[in-house]
Amino acid sequence: MRIASFEHRYVDGILALWNREAVQEDYKELDAASFERIFAGNPHFDAACAFVLLDAYGEIAGFACGCTGDELPLGDVAGYVTCVVLSAACRNDDAYGQLLDALEARFRQLGKKQADVLFFNPMMLPWYVPGTPKHEHNNAPGVPVGSPLHAYLLARGYAERTQECAMYLELSGFAWTDEIRAKEARAGDGGYAVELFDPRRHAGIEAMLDGFDNPLWRREIARCAADGVPVVIAARAGRAVGFAGPVIREDNGRGYFAGIGVHPEHEGHGLGSLLFFRLCEAFKAIGADYMSLYTGIKNPAIRIYEKAGFRPVKHFAIMRKEF
Repeated sequence: MRIASFEHRYVDGILALWNREAVQEDYKELDAASFERIFAGNPHFDAACAFVLLDAYGEIAGFACGCTGDELPLGDVAGYVTCVVLSAACRNDDAYGQLLDALEARFRQLGKKQADVLFFNPMMLPWYVPGTPKHEHNNAPGVPVGSPLHAYLLARGYAERTQECAMYLELSGFAWTDEIRAKEARAGDGGYAVELFDPRRHAGIEAMLDGFDNPLWRREIARCAADGVPVVIAARAGRAVGFAGPVIREDNGRGYFAGIGVHPEHEGHGLGSLLFFRLCEAFKAIGADYMSLYTGIKNPAIRIYEKAGFRPVKHFAIMRKEF
């Protein structure tokens, strides 16, 4: 077995490996176009940070890819591990070690102090929700808990910092509850309204987003509001104090959204629940078939999602190794 740096002549072998092995962990199949979009054509792709493991016959037995970028969250100190895939016939510590050694060496060469597996990785790997007719989520936020790679990373010294809980709802079964209706009435008595953003009646989107320590929300929600893409907001006296969205139906029928947040100064009024229920309602209204999301296992928002009918479908580990 030997390691080789990525070259485009290896793509067919990588695709065959992925579609035989990675799909066993529910990852979506890859073809040449999706490989180019996710990996080789990604602005953060670095051919020196992608490797194949070749067997004695020169066949692809493993593939590993990482990425870096000083402008990414933690990017000044961290390299991101995107994936490590091995053929079942050679899935052992030695093979994992060769691929991780190569990735980590590249990170060190670039001056990085740690390797991270987390949701800020710009190379987003789609996966299928187990037990559904190939309903897919657009990003795997970490390593599937209980997978062979998860076990190996733990043994290698990667610390599991937390887990992300992936949740799912088929929207045909979504409905408002009496509890949420009562929360809506109480919020209204307090001067709050939860509705779609309208620039003629609402202001303060960017100031509200500044209250969250989330650069992805800051960029995406501000852009959507400016471009007229629907976003659900909580407002008081016409000023945005919370958001959920954006409200976008993807081609696969999924209701896509970036997140949900309530400005710290306006917590405690039930706005998180109202925002999320209004968001689900908006997705159903535009013909979305289902929703999927992930959130930290200790995030109180899980209770909101469960009340809306969501169920856990998969767990991902967020991991780090410091060099």
